[in-house]
This record gives sequence, C-alpha cells and structure tokens, in this order.
Amino acid sequence: MPDGKPQSSEQEYFAREEAEKLKKLALERAHRLEEEEKQKLKELHYMHCPKCGQNMDVLTFRNVEIDRCFACGYTGLDDGELEILAGEEKEGVMSAVLDIFTGGKKK
Repeated sequence: MPDGKPQSSEQEYFAREEAEKLKKLALERAHRLEEEEKQKLKELHYMHCPKCGQNMDVLTFRNVEIDRCFACGYTGLDDGELEILAGEEKEGVMSAVLDIFTGGKKK
C-alpha cells in the first residue's frame, strides 16, 4: 500500500468500517460538546431576569409558579401558565394577580 489506497476488497471493507467508526465518534463528541454548552448556558442564565439580569424569585399563585424579579418588576410565566391563570378567571382574578405584582397600586 505505498500510495495509501486499499489494494483489495477486504482492505476497502475495513477502511470503510474504520471511517464509519471515526465518523460516529466525531458525531458523539460534537453532541457531547453541544450538550455541555447548553448546560453551561443554562447555569449562566437560569432564573436570571431577561431585563436586568438579577436573580428571579418564584411566587406561587393559584398553584402556578410565577417567576418574579423584584429588582426591576419583570414577571415571567412558563409555557401554559398564563392559560391556567386565565382559565380560572372569575370576577376579579386578573385584578388580584395584578395587585400581587403592583402592591395594589393602580397605574
């Protein structure tokens, strides 16, 4: 094999097998690095306010966990939580929710 090319079908088979193994390992390594990067980003940003970057606190209102930043007043709801709160809406529920976050102050 002076020029680096396989000389028989057996050698070609093993060369393809080796190339497939290397490709699979490279894909696994890339996936692992991607997952590690996602984890680092989550650790950096999880439960931090998207407006001011301060830590957010969790309040429970009507069995819904609401994310609240007391530094700037940002309120966040996870997917489906607004629908849960709105679905339970009765007379004054939304005003009660607003009272929690505004301290009863009207704008």
